[in-house]
Amino acid sequence: MDIRNEIKKLSAAEKILLVEDIWDEIDFESKTTLSQKKKDDIDRRLEEIRQGKSTSYTWEEVKTEAKKIRDAI
Repeated sequence: MDIRNEIKKLSAAEKILLVEDIWDEIDFESKTTLSQKKKDDIDRRLEEIRQGKSTSYTWEEVKTEAKKIRDAI
């Protein structure tokens, strides 16, 4: 049985209910829990930003640099 073919047979309302059921089954809590190490790293980085010890870039700067790297490969 190909599940995609079965889904195509459902009405729009049934598809929405199916998506809601699937969404509810995803265990976001355990997937999004940060370890203490990650929390400490975030706190450290935030403190560096507050103290002006961090360099930030605009999205345009990041995209430009990424394109340069991609083109060099």
